[in-house]
Amino acid sequence: MERSHEKGLGTLSVLSIGVGGMVGGGIFAVTGLAIELTKGAAPVAFIAAGVVALLTAYSYLRFTLAYPGQGGTVDFLNRAYGTGIFTGSLNILLGLSYVVLLAIYAFAFGSYGANLLPSGAWEHVLITGVIVVLSVVNLLGAHLVVRSENAFNLAKMLLLAVFVIAGLIAPLDASRLGVSTYVPVWGIVSGAMIIFLNYEGFELIANAAPDIRNPKRSLPIAYMGGVLAVMVGYALIAIVVVGHLEFATVGEQADYALAVAAESFLGRAGFVMIVVAALLATSSAINATLYGSGRLTYVVAKTGELPKELERGLFHEHPEGMIIYAVLALLIANLLPLHAIATMGSAGFLLVFMAVNVANARMAGQTYSRPWISWLGALACLIALVALCWQVWQDTATRGQLWILAGMIALAVAIEVIYRAVTGREVHLGRMS
Repeated sequence: MERSHEKGLGTLSVLSIGVGGMVGGGIFAVTGLAIELTKGAAPVAFIAAGVVALLTAYSYLRFTLAYPGQGGTVDFLNRAYGTGIFTGSLNILLGLSYVVLLAIYAFAFGSYGANLLPSGAWEHVLITGVIVVLSVVNLLGAHLVVRSENAFNLAKMLLLAVFVIAGLIAPLDASRLGVSTYVPVWGIVSGAMIIFLNYEGFELIANAAPDIRNPKRSLPIAYMGGVLAVMVGYALIAIVVVGHLEFATVGEQADYALAVAAESFLGRAGFVMIVVAALLATSSAINATLYGSGRLTYVVAKTGELPKELERGLFHEHPEGMIIYAVLALLIANLLPLHAIATMGSAGFLLVFMAVNVANARMAGQTYSRPWISWLGALACLIALVALCWQVWQDTATRGQLWILAGMIALAVAIEVIYRAVTGREVHLGRMS
């Protein structure tokens, strides 16, 4: 039994980091989109995305046990591939993917929050306001962010639990969950991958590795148990929404489908409850991502892959990276539709996670891994990415979004290539702890 007076994070705390990171604002933003794309197969789609995450979590588990530093993904990629342009581009792509996550959270905040205000163009006001306000909070009082996260996470999980339990108890239309309502298998897979970004949060566990009290016990539970628990939770949420809303209704109100579903069996109080949960969850997720973005850019800069200015601190924090993230997220959230933002985020993390899986398979001897699991994870990420791109290409209304995705990848490579050519800064390992 763990003793609370011992230093370091216990198993429950580490599990909370992973689950809290995964069950963020994304579930409020993209559940409606998932149902639009997969119909009654939405619960299956969430499970399919979770399987890809579970395979990748194995690679993260083995890497974190072998190299328990603060560098996390950045450290793992550098160790496996060296410090060339390929690795640097992946690290920058990881950063850009977190920018997209911020945009998703802000989009959800605006969509849900606008429902509590008089009719009008409040959505973009709220999107912009939440990013600006929380950026200032992070800049001036980051310690308050850290202290508030547990309370936000607890409130969010309790409200979602009420939603699921009440929704399952209330009579629902099980016929909409029948196989006859499913889209074709490839459509389920492609729809699942556009919501893959909902699972990326387990990656945060790696960054906490140096502070874990008993990593051999805590990390397997946090990584594997956390992803499994979230898979079940997401599937239940999807069942409740599909069971209580017509597909046409979901299509019309996809941006805040959870709140509309709650209203159908809990009345106006249920609608307000889920809106409050969404505002708490998205605020918490924006807070945590802004706080972590400074650390991520700091770690990448310490390896030499970003300017030395990003190594500087202010009030013992690292605000430059956070400010860059906030500005880019403001542009994406206000200028792009939800489908495009979700595509960019999911594809970015799939590419990075595929590289981590291949990295662990190649370094199986050092990480004491079963390489076939990581090769399977890499293949799953590749199939998922192809399915995602296929889904976007099939619809002429979204086909142009592939250029946006290609632009994000090209931007990551261009930043790395131009930066190295202009500065000639040496890229190195070993300074990330």
